[in-house]
Amino acid sequence: MNMKKWTGVVMVFAMTCAVLGCVKKERGNAAKTIAEANLVQYVNPYIGSGGHGHVFVGANVPFGGVQLGPVNLTEGWDWCSGYHYSDSTIIGFAHTHLSGTGIGDLGDVLVMPIVGEVAVAKGKPEQPDTGYFSYFDHENETVEAGYYRVHLDRYDVNAELTATERAGFHRYTFPESEDSKLLFNLKQGIGWDVSTKTHIELVNDTTLTGYRYSKGWAKDQKLYFAAKLSKPVASFEVFDENKPKEGTSYTGKQIKALLGFSTTADEGILLKVGVSPVSTKNALENLKQEIPHWDFDKTVADAKDKWNHELNKIQVAMGDEVALTKFYTGLYHTMIAPSVFNDINGDYAGDDGKIRNDTSFTNLTTFSLWDIYRGCSPLYTIFQQDRMEDMVQSMLKIYEQQGKLPVWHLVGNETNTMPGYSAVPIVVDAYLKGIPMDPELAYKAVTTSAMRDDLGLDKVKELGYISADGEVESVSKGLEYALADWCIAQMAKELGKQEDYEYYAKRGQNYRNYFDPEVGFMRGRISEKKWREPFSPFTSVHMKGDFTEGNAWQYTWLVPQDVDGLVGLLGGKEAFAAKLDSLFMVEGDMGEEASNDITGLIGQYAQGNEPSHHVTYMYAYVDQSYKTAEKVRYILKNLYANDPDGLSGNEDVGQMSAWLVLSSLGFYPVEPAGGKYVWGSPTVNDAVIRMDNGKTLELTVNNNSPENIYIQEVTFNGKPYSKQFLMHEDIIKGGKLVVEMGNSKE
Repeated sequence: MNMKKWTGVVMVFAMTCAVLGCVKKERGNAAKTIAEANLVQYVNPYIGSGGHGHVFVGANVPFGGVQLGPVNLTEGWDWCSGYHYSDSTIIGFAHTHLSGTGIGDLGDVLVMPIVGEVAVAKGKPEQPDTGYFSYFDHENETVEAGYYRVHLDRYDVNAELTATERAGFHRYTFPESEDSKLLFNLKQGIGWDVSTKTHIELVNDTTLTGYRYSKGWAKDQKLYFAAKLSKPVASFEVFDENKPKEGTSYTGKQIKALLGFSTTADEGILLKVGVSPVSTKNALENLKQEIPHWDFDKTVADAKDKWNHELNKIQVAMGDEVALTKFYTGLYHTMIAPSVFNDINGDYAGDDGKIRNDTSFTNLTTFSLWDIYRGCSPLYTIFQQDRMEDMVQSMLKIYEQQGKLPVWHLVGNETNTMPGYSAVPIVVDAYLKGIPMDPELAYKAVTTSAMRDDLGLDKVKELGYISADGEVESVSKGLEYALADWCIAQMAKELGKQEDYEYYAKRGQNYRNYFDPEVGFMRGRISEKKWREPFSPFTSVHMKGDFTEGNAWQYTWLVPQDVDGLVGLLGGKEAFAAKLDSLFMVEGDMGEEASNDITGLIGQYAQGNEPSHHVTYMYAYVDQSYKTAEKVRYILKNLYANDPDGLSGNEDVGQMSAWLVLSSLGFYPVEPAGGKYVWGSPTVNDAVIRMDNGKTLELTVNNNSPENIYIQEVTFNGKPYSKQFLMHEDIIKGGKLVVEMGNSKE
């Protein structure tokens, strides 16, 4: 990636229109004049594309329904997004991708430029003659926010991509040839995705329509598309399962089509593709409304402008370019999803398969809720308040359609992935922070989700715990249920439902039933007097044991709703702090069946997986905030990097990066709902946060340095402020927050 270099070591944080330029932006009913810096230059989309980051690489806009990017020939766990930096092959450019997940899916409507006669099969690794794939070199690849370019060596074609919310824009520069082609591959998906029914039709010599039905992680996927070409098609060939078929319209399980052209040297062919979850008619209208022209460069500029506008909601000054790049790439990664899942006219496909129309909100999908409730969603309540309203509305619509809040929802499908009902903390947190919603509907949704009988909830209601011999991952499920039930209690209290408050508050204490004082850890419980044997706090058995992607060392701390209660279980503040110290030092064998997601280890603390993300901030509850500062600084420096292997685990649809963004600002939520942030150790020197409510929070960090990592005092609007917690209600009021740093741990 080509990064613009600074003229100095430190970014000048200029807040005047003369330096940054004044641009008027509108969202909702609020029009704001803000000074926008060129922040997209600090986005490096390669971060997390290597190692186990699994991030999307390609062109999109913030929260867009189209993620247009390359797909490698190689498949596997590290190719969940379709692309891995270690690879040098491309089989085409798909319009939908996931970012940072542990399961692969999507990859709809794959397009590949081709020159000459080749097989329409993608081919086998290191055997180009078996298919059409091409090699490429990262030296001839450009990846930027909203734009992607690569040179395909096999065909001497330059491919360029950009996108809007519901459409992809391609520009292919061909060599001179009588046999230039575009391949539409409706068979190919990513990861688990398998096509079940596909259709393509050449409507006229510049228009294609079709659809792709598939199953994978999401069991019933439907995507419709409409494509427009800047140059008339000279020939059209259609294939089903690589077998030639007659005609210009065909339906089958694995449809592919070759569009032929004659090209002069360096001739560009433009392709616009609109997508829809509802119909080809809507896909065509989406395309017409979002890209009504043939100006590719304008669409690139528009995409960059959209990214720049969102990134400018949090303007920061930091000590060096690497820190800025990590920060703004992290902020960029938090805005790839949730993604738009409706048409420009308000049509969308519900969880029950029915088509609905509602223009009162933007329907969203790709809800990685078990991951994002911990940090990413709270971050949205600060700088994406309007979209947070759309998120909640989307989840409440899903509740009405499927009878419970989403667990891990993807393109109109409930995947039921990960333990707990993690939409509950998100909805309650949003409610307590004043995000607009129907409170009675929201309350009904969270309580209905908690009062089911599946996945061990019958035992929660009966016994207060889930028996380890009756349900896999019983401890993780039980702890997740308890923290979500605590959230419901807070909402019940706010709504004046005292009896409900007492009931759910009691359920919020169920974490105690998984704690064995004899061993000092959470562990699998068989009965009132019997624990699962044998027991080791290091052992992790993926998808078959008592813990989800973790072990007892990691899950013992999953009580963010009642840290004081956990302190008591562990023997008081000194014993708690000592055990927390041990977490970051102990080493042990997790076993051959341990989850691949347990990464970024410091002792047994796992920064690479979400259940650990609040743990460094728990020192604040036992009067040792200086240890939080030390751990946070270490992690920010050593477990995030400006290179492809720059994440210590899966991005998990924004959560890994949200931790970095919030921690860089100097605070992080531990309690799962309500708006209490624990102070850490800010690495920004200054920050300006502009919120959708029209308020601005200015953060100034004085005397910040690698040595001065401890907060000495905090003032808010000129008055002393608590060092332990920063309250959301104060953030959204706006004002001036000044943090004094020093080298004293006291």
